[in-house]
This record gives sequence, C-alpha cells and structure tokens, in this order.
Amino acid sequence: MKTLATLLLALVCSNAWGQNDQSKTDWANVNRYAADNRNLPPASQGKQRIVFMGNSITEGWQYADSSFFADNAYVDRGISGQTTPQMLVRFRPDVIALRPAAVVILAGINDIAENTGPIALEDIFGNIVSMVQLARTNDIAVVLSSVLPAYDFPWRPGLQPAERIVQLNAMITSYCTANNIVYVDYYSRMVDERKGLQKRFSEDGVHPNLAGYRVMEPLVQDAIKRALSR
Repeated sequence: MKTLATLLLALVCSNAWGQNDQSKTDWANVNRYAADNRNLPPASQGKQRIVFMGNSITEGWQYADSSFFADNAYVDRGISGQTTPQMLVRFRPDVIALRPAAVVILAGINDIAENTGPIALEDIFGNIVSMVQLARTNDIAVVLSSVLPAYDFPWRPGLQPAERIVQLNAMITSYCTANNIVYVDYYSRMVDERKGLQKRFSEDGVHPNLAGYRVMEPLVQDAIKRALSR
C-alpha cells in the first residue's frame, strides 16, 4: 500500500502547509462532499447508515478497503489533513444532515501535528466533545475512536507526539466512561515499543496500510453494534 501512503502524505502536506486557495475560501472544506451528500442514495434495506468522520486515516480507509464501506452501508467523510475545529465546522452537513444511525469519530492526530497551528490538548478534546454533543442532540449514536499511535510526523518532524497522543486518549477514555459513550481502542492493538505505530501496519508511521485497517475493522464493527444497542 505504498501508493496509498504516498498519496495520503501528499494530501496531508498540501493541507498542512495551506498551499492552495481553498483554505482561504472554504477553510473547513465544507464543499468537498457537498455533491456527494446531495446524491447519497438511501441505505440498503435492512442496513442502517453509519458515517465515519475523520481525517486522512478515515479518508484512506475507503481506498484501502472499499468493500468494507460498500458492503456495510458505511459513509466515509474523512478529509486528509483536517483538524478537529475543521471537522466541527462541517459536522452538520457531513454527518447530521445525512441522518445516520451512528457516527464514528476519529480525530486529533493532525491537531497534535499542528496542521492549523498550535493547540492545547484541552481544546482538541473540547472540539471532539462538541461533535459528540451535536450527534447526541440529533439522536445519532456515537463511537469515539482512540487516536492511533505515532512516533513522529513525516510532514512535520520533531514534535514528539507520542506522549500527547497517550494523554489525549486518556481524556477521551475518561469522557466515554463518564458519559456512556462507546470507545473503540485501536491504539493498544497497534502501538509498538516506542509508542509509535507498528511497522507492519504502516509505511509512514502514521497512516495504516491494509493490514492496519484489517485490525481496525472488527474493532469498529463491534463498537458500532454496541452503540446502536444503547
């Protein structure tokens, strides 16, 4: 999956460095899925619509294993390079307006990479909580994902993200426990001895390859079932 990893890294870098006019006119990239949202067909009979909200890790999932989404009425709304404030801005059109039964939120790694500037962990966490609150207010079940491990960022080296990821995951875990929200723990299944992403699951240390996504898939499907049953 080196081609996928290279593509996603290029997209992340483009977004992180703001090398296009889109960031000035549509900072949250709300228009990215506007046509897809308008043309989205109804979920197949007997299946409930599930939206995956995220960044390049979510966006890349549909390319690495397209059948996972096609076979399960899952809707991918990941945008490469995005941070939690951007996701929060587009949460209404890309999640709420689609009327899903549940949303899977995977967010935070690009905030730690400072893609849209330095940000405190508390503010990253606050944006995630705001997305959860919007979903629950609109009767959408929530699955909150752990941030995947990363030892370094190829597009912004030297930030030493590993410990910040551990701290953010601890905040998300505690929030889920206190508020009866389903938490899916990718981190503990994919972390290595450096608190980075295991090499067998990634080519660049941040984005999963097919083997990585295959670890994530049964975990998130079990979490979705639990969320829908609550």
